[in-house]
Amino acid sequence: MTTSAPHRFILIDDSEADNLFHKIMIQRAGFGGEILIFEDSKKALNFLRTDSEPVPTCILLDINMPVLNGFELAEEATPLLKGKPTMVVVMLTSSHSPEDKARAQSIEIIQGYVSKPLTVALVRQMLHPS
Repeated sequence: MTTSAPHRFILIDDSEADNLFHKIMIQRAGFGGEILIFEDSKKALNFLRTDSEPVPTCILLDINMPVLNGFELAEEATPLLKGKPTMVVVMLTSSHSPEDKARAQSIEIIQGYVSKPLTVALVRQMLHPS
């Protein structure tokens, strides 16, 4: 999924409970770096527009959100993240729809599709890519 271990995670999900749970799973997996959380997809997109940190980052993006859904955010973020190998975008969703998975695969910057909930084992895979 990722080519280098992330030094930062960005969680983009309108569910406060999901964000808290996923943050705990990331920390339980042994990650001690920065974890940024955005419940508002527009604020997340604005952050990505101004983020100048070239640190390896894993963005975990939910599909179903108000204002900009995960697909719309990914499409708008493509020009910002394309060509930045340190930025990895993974759809983290409750959707098991083959159509959603196919749509995610069609967006250039999305490198993974994971069903909620995030697990410690999955985070460890992200932290120790082979």
